[in-house]
Parts: sequence; structure tokens; C-alpha cells
Amino acid sequence: MTRCSGRFDLAVVGAGIIGLATALAAARRGLRVVVVDRDAQANGASVRNFGFITVTGQERGTMWSRARRSREVWLEIAAAAAIPILHRGLWMTARRPESVAVLEAFMGTEMAEGCAILTPAAARRRFPQLIAPGLAAVLESTIELRVESRQAIPRIAAWLAEAHGVIFVRNATVHHIDLPRVSTSSGVLEADRVAVCPGDDCSGLYAQRIRAYAVTRCKLQMLRLGSPGYQLPAALMSDLGLAHYAGYAALAPCAALKTRLLAEQADHVARGVHLIVVQSADGTLVVGDSHEYAATPDPFSYEEVDSLILDEFRSALGIDPPPTIERWSGTYASAADRSVLIDAPEPGVRIAVVTSGAGASSGFAIGEEVVASLLHDGATE
Repeated sequence: MTRCSGRFDLAVVGAGIIGLATALAAARRGLRVVVVDRDAQANGASVRNFGFITVTGQERGTMWSRARRSREVWLEIAAAAAIPILHRGLWMTARRPESVAVLEAFMGTEMAEGCAILTPAAARRRFPQLIAPGLAAVLESTIELRVESRQAIPRIAAWLAEAHGVIFVRNATVHHIDLPRVSTSSGVLEADRVAVCPGDDCSGLYAQRIRAYAVTRCKLQMLRLGSPGYQLPAALMSDLGLAHYAGYAALAPCAALKTRLLAEQADHVARGVHLIVVQSADGTLVVGDSHEYAATPDPFSYEEVDSLILDEFRSALGIDPPPTIERWSGTYASAADRSVLIDAPEPGVRIAVVTSGAGASSGFAIGEEVVASLLHDGATE
């Protein structure tokens, strides 16, 4: 456990992606930063994910803009912190005419920058392994990035400490904030400002304030499959993703697609299953996922859900999935009426929670917003 003294410009509570992003934004402004986290290393949603920095399909407007900005920062810090970009881009495969209509509507929006629709023949010339017989079209985006979160998050923290002098206090819980005093299980810190980035822990600091936003948890199941023996052209998604991601789902043609999906894949819809397939450096595939909402989801993974995920893999690609070599579940904070919660419970304090599962994709922009808001409170930079 690290103990530290002195006064900081900013204390960040939580060392997940939002906490790290906030620390980076503050350090870039020349602030002295301390990050306090209850665990020895990142162990939550920030590492139990695809490492997929998704722009295409993010909610139109602010979230899409946040994702564009966050992608820029990812590219900057990936080079500085020796984080490999494992692959780039997205292929959204469509098997239904209703899905094609959604893709065509999407291409008419400003969000289609960097995207194109491929015919099945064009897609298969570039990726012959895509042999799904019902393939109707592929939306190709050149924007997305993929990192290995289990490696990237610790490397960001190490780089923040080394390159920016950010102090990390691990295995410590923050009990109380009364600026400038921040009371922790590792002692008392002094800070001019505090950013509380609790992930899906809504029962700790400012619990009543967070509860007012009706924040709950979303549980997901994910799989790692063996290498298929070839390289994917990009991250792969499918028709179910068009109904899940707000950037597509809010478009008028998606209403007909949702109706058809409910008729043809009711079990997938009920379990919140949609397909994302990304590839790791060793060729293995990270595949998911599902969505189950509860204040305290159970910790168990279910074969029925895994089977639904793999069924969609089989339908979208036209191949049998490689053997499953790893399984895990994760949780993230979720709210029905917002993608991000940024709140000011008192002067000099901000709460920042991504409530849509898009922390990796939007976090660096959110960190910049949080720091700008705190500095706007009137404290001297």
C-alpha cells in the first residue's frame, strides 16, 4: 500500500479507464494528480472487455463526438505507452434486407465518415473466410481501434506515473471527502479538487446522489476462442448489433429490423445478445456478448447464453466457432436515460460514470470534460 503526503491539485477516486483518462487530462494541464483505488490492479469493466475503441454506431451527437476525440487520444498514448494497436476498423455484416436499409440510412449521416458499404463479392475477395450464405452487405469502417485491455490499462497507469508524475495509491478505500481533506484507509490526502470515478460501484461515495439517476448494473458474458488460423480484416459485428448500438438503432429503418429480429431471434433479443469478434496478437478471438440488468447481477455464466453468442458467430461468418479456451463475465454501470453521468455533488467535486458500456470508446473525452468542469469551478489552475 502506497502512503503519500502533500497537497494535490486533483485526487481521482478509481483507476479504471475513466479515472485514468481524468488523471491524464489533468496532468496534461500541469496539475499534480493522485489516483486512489481500492484494488491492487484494474479488475473491473476496464479490463473485462473487447479492448474495442468503437466510434461507428455510437449515439449520434455528443457520444459520437466523444468517441472520435477518444480515438485520437488512444492513438497518442498507444505510441507513448507502448500499447500495441492489434487491428483497426470494423466490418458490420448484414444478412437481412432490413439491415441493409439501416446501413444505407447510416451512410446518409455525418457519422458515416470513414465508412463504405461493401457488396458480398467485394467483401469475400478481401476476406474469403466470410462464407455466410445469407450475407447481403458489409458496412466497413476504417476508424475503430483494438487494444488488449488487460495489457493496455496497466500500461497507461505505469506511463502516467513515469511520464506525468501521477501518484497511485493502491489497495485503499476513500471513506470521506471534505475538501481539501480526502480520508482514505491509507491515510488522509489533501486535494483542491476530486473526481469520483466509481465504475459500477454505486453504493460508496455519494451513493444517494448516484441513486437519483436510477443507475443499475449490466452483466455480460464473454468468451475467448482459439485461433481460427487466419487474420480477421477488422472487428466483426452483425445484424443484432444494429439494433443494439444507438447510432444505428435510432434511425427510422431500424424499427422494421427490430421487429424481424424479435420474430426470428427472440432468445438472442431476450438475453441482450449481439456479436462482437476481435482478434488478439496470438490469433485467438474475443467474442461476446450478452446484457442482463440488475442492481446486483449474479456472478454466474450460463451455457445457454454462450450458445446463443456462438450461434450468432456461426450465422454471421458461416463457420463453426473455434474451441472455447476462456470464459468470463463482467459488469458495468447502466442507466436507461443517459450514456454518461457527470454530476457536481458539491463545489470542487465531480462524479463521472459511463452508463452505457462505452468507457474505452469515450473515456478520454469524458476525462477532459471532467477536468475542464472542475477548473471552471473557479480554482486556480
